[in-house]
Amino acid sequence: MRILIATDAWSPLVNGVVTTVRNTVRELEAMGHAVALVTPNGFRTLPCPTYPEIRLAIAAGTRVARMIDEFEPDAVHVETEAPIGGAARRHCLAAGIPFTTAYHTQFPEYIHARCRLPLPICYRWLRWFHDPAAAVLVPTPEIHRRLSQRGFRNLAHWSRGVDTELFAPADRLPLPGRPIFLYAGRVAVEKSIERFLELDLPGTKWVVGDGPARAGLQRRFPGAVFHGMKHGSELAHYYQQADAFVFPSRTDTFGLVLIEAMACGTPVAAYPVTGPVDVVRDPSAGVLADDLRGAALAALELDRGAVRRYALRYSWVAATRQFLGNLAPLPTYAVA
Repeated sequence: MRILIATDAWSPLVNGVVTTVRNTVRELEAMGHAVALVTPNGFRTLPCPTYPEIRLAIAAGTRVARMIDEFEPDAVHVETEAPIGGAARRHCLAAGIPFTTAYHTQFPEYIHARCRLPLPICYRWLRWFHDPAAAVLVPTPEIHRRLSQRGFRNLAHWSRGVDTELFAPADRLPLPGRPIFLYAGRVAVEKSIERFLELDLPGTKWVVGDGPARAGLQRRFPGAVFHGMKHGSELAHYYQQADAFVFPSRTDTFGLVLIEAMACGTPVAAYPVTGPVDVVRDPSAGVLADDLRGAALAALELDRGAVRRYALRYSWVAATRQFLGNLAPLPTYAVA
């Protein structure tokens, strides 16, 4: 099958959307499918307000339409609700091409956290964006339930995976300041990292990642160690050396960092909210509680081998098969 994916999030940006698309493309190609990506690369762009790492394409419509037509896809997937994704959506509607979309980010909650825009306004726009899709792919049953309650239709499940060779247990060093509590991810207001840094915990707090809130948090919490953005084996090292992974976000749809940490054998502490409640479904892998301090301390007692075994259930191969099964091929393409 020839599959075209339109996404506004792509390299060199590092986030859950980019990680998901990159791994999905790799698995699709390994299965023998041809994949074309339409990304902001090569377009004139502007930085996204409050998230300047994302570059928003300017006047992308004509070129995106041409790229779709020239590739002659059997299926089109719109990954993001921004200029590239919007241009692909418009062209598919105008040309009568069926397409799927994905719901990766709780934008209404993120925007509300920044400027207090009422949630119903954003959700109304998101329903308009996703309604024409043959399927709206969501990462967890909890997101499916929440969007159903807000009137979204044609919802389908598309889980996530983890590279269990890269993110794997390793020898743990006799580092000073143990126990080490780690947060990894974007350092931004919607991640509520201050809830982690405010906790009265023994040992040391590590923050791995970057973002607009980093400078302010470093000033407020000089006792925490900010390591900056890390990738690949270097990122895995921080997971491997941490004693517990603390995830204070209440707005994530999944939280890939949760399964990356667990794949390294590091137990998770998080709130019992959307994302963690579907990802950490076994008490042997993590502790979910409204008392985040208590959850972090309890996580220290979990068996790291059991945590690793739990994480092995998350496979990019399985997730990509879900993605493939939810696509809406053109009528001329017969799915075997």
